[in-house]
Amino acid sequence: MLRLLCSRNTKLSQFAFSRRWIETGPTKPSPASTFPYGPGIPPPLKGVKILDLTRVLAGPTATMLLADLGADVIKVEEVTRGDDTPSHQPPESAYFLSANRNKRSMTVNFKTPEGLAIVHKLVERADILVENFVSGKLASMGLGWEDCKRINERLIYASITGYGQTGPYRDAAGYDVIIEGEAGLMHITGEPDRPPCKVGVAATDIATGLYAHGAIMAGLISRQQTGKGVWIDCNLFETQIAGLANIASNYLIAGQEASRHGTAHPSIVPYQVFPCRDGFLMIGAGNNKQFRILAESVLGNPELANDPKFSTNDARVENRTELVKIITDVLMQRDRDHWLERFRGLGVPFGPINNIKQTFEHPQAIARQVTVEVDHPRSGKIKLVSPPVTYNGQKMPVRLPPPWLSEHTTEVLEELGYCRNEIESLRERSITYLGWGLATCCH
Repeated sequence: MLRLLCSRNTKLSQFAFSRRWIETGPTKPSPASTFPYGPGIPPPLKGVKILDLTRVLAGPTATMLLADLGADVIKVEEVTRGDDTPSHQPPESAYFLSANRNKRSMTVNFKTPEGLAIVHKLVERADILVENFVSGKLASMGLGWEDCKRINERLIYASITGYGQTGPYRDAAGYDVIIEGEAGLMHITGEPDRPPCKVGVAATDIATGLYAHGAIMAGLISRQQTGKGVWIDCNLFETQIAGLANIASNYLIAGQEASRHGTAHPSIVPYQVFPCRDGFLMIGAGNNKQFRILAESVLGNPELANDPKFSTNDARVENRTELVKIITDVLMQRDRDHWLERFRGLGVPFGPINNIKQTFEHPQAIARQVTVEVDHPRSGKIKLVSPPVTYNGQKMPVRLPPPWLSEHTTEVLEELGYCRNEIESLRERSITYLGWGLATCCH
């Protein structure tokens, strides 16, 4: 029997659902994501326990990557609404599905003494705690680094914030789109004659999650050497600055300010997106040989490569506007598929600009199994993006679908030694929310 306790505006593909829909009975096991070759590896983080106090995207991405490697990740969510992302209007609520596979969910109001005691028990048993509260917030609640260190000196405590634990902006909240602007990325993104543009996904959040994931793995290795935990300070601002790569080096070493070039390259021509009759192509003729092939075999104009205005890259950069128009005029005469076939096998870098449907239908995406189908307890079979790395030819399995809110509260409380009456009392006082029924026995 299903019962609706509190709707969360969540939509997946053609159907809407709420993680507050509760279905009694066991969850079917999720099928493994397997490749037709290779033995894979044993899950390297099996037995590692992670307390996940993160929300939205950067933190959940880091803990999901650790969960993919076999760690037992317990996602502690707010009792009345859970992770912030499902409260977003569709389709933004898909954030939750994209960053929370292989995790267990429980709810605890740790603003209460009893709830704080539950989290302290989790800290005592954890190898890793990951949080993304504003700097100092958890410390004010008895869950800061020093508090948790006293409970478990081997704990790896990872804090993910907008600006870091020190400095004049330490208390400011961090939002991907704000950091994109403040840390230089938006300044170099977009067309030169248009306003700055954000990246199409929350790239700074995702990059921060990747940095945090790597730092936590380093913390585990450090603990093997020292026997002690570590406090990791990871933030969106510094991550985005590090991600400026050659743009940062150009400024720091040569004092060269950056500007927007759209899809074009500031010093290589042609190296940009071009329109054709029914779509767009990315062409990257990075040297004179490739440009000659482009002119002769694709555009059907061999004289173009001999023209002094275009025969060298410096000349092509100087005459960029004229050359781009020549190429565009030719490409607009035929459909995209015609040009894709003309480019094939020539050695000139090229590729279509695919929409999302075309991306997932790409032959390489299908061959590499970029999606995995899992059994969701409410919605049946759903597709997720699979882990992108293979080990000995095999991907790590998706053991658990993204959890319903509080799906595993009873299970985790039982593991901590709470009995049925105690769990019922916690529920009645809204210290926890029990999404999957009570324990069946009292310890």
